[in-house]
Amino acid sequence: MSAEFQHREAMNIPARYGKAVRLQKGEAVQVINLHGTQVVDCWAYNAEDVSEYMCMEATRVWNQRLNPKVGDSFITSQRHPILTLVADTSPGVHDTFMAACDARRYELLGCTEPHRNCHDNLFEGMSELGVTLPHGNLASFNIFMNIQVQPDGITLKTLPVVTKPGDYIVLRAEMDCFVAFSACPQDIVSIQGQGDNTPRDAELRILTSGFPQVQLKGAWVPA
Repeated sequence: MSAEFQHREAMNIPARYGKAVRLQKGEAVQVINLHGTQVVDCWAYNAEDVSEYMCMEATRVWNQRLNPKVGDSFITSQRHPILTLVADTSPGVHDTFMAACDARRYELLGCTEPHRNCHDNLFEGMSELGVTLPHGNLASFNIFMNIQVQPDGITLKTLPVVTKPGDYIVLRAEMDCFVAFSACPQDIVSIQGQGDNTPRDAELRILTSGFPQVQLKGAWVPA
């Protein structure tokens, strides 16, 4: 699996928990779906100013797509590229629409006891790096999540992951940044693959070389 990629660190994201990493501009992070079934939520922040964050709304405008393809960049709240998708061995099914799960989401789903959630995982992962975020952020990039726009062009349908074991994406840093991930704890709504809806581990690798180098594209402007 991706033996040609040179990495300086590899780490496990335990099922239901989160991890965050710091990338230097030009490095990349590989997100590996070890079991082929797991949704992984993702956020990114400017390492010099964490009030500037990866913004799904600005990203959709920049790329003119609902979801990214290889060569597309993720854009910050200040409309700067922060990450670029440079490789994807999965079917390319990801999501930029659905809010990350949080404690209130599980209350609404009927949980009467605390439930692990992606939003808390974001704060925990960043805290492990000694970073305190100024505010929450429910607008994650939901890697491997299968949300389909229906034929009416309005309705969304939530479906299980369609990846296979070992599928991965690679995100290149366009600035020094923190990137946080959550191996989504969702076990009520059927999003994890293969029908049992059981959260599982994923893997991260911080890459230094060997990954595809795609040209950074500018913002979309009307012809």
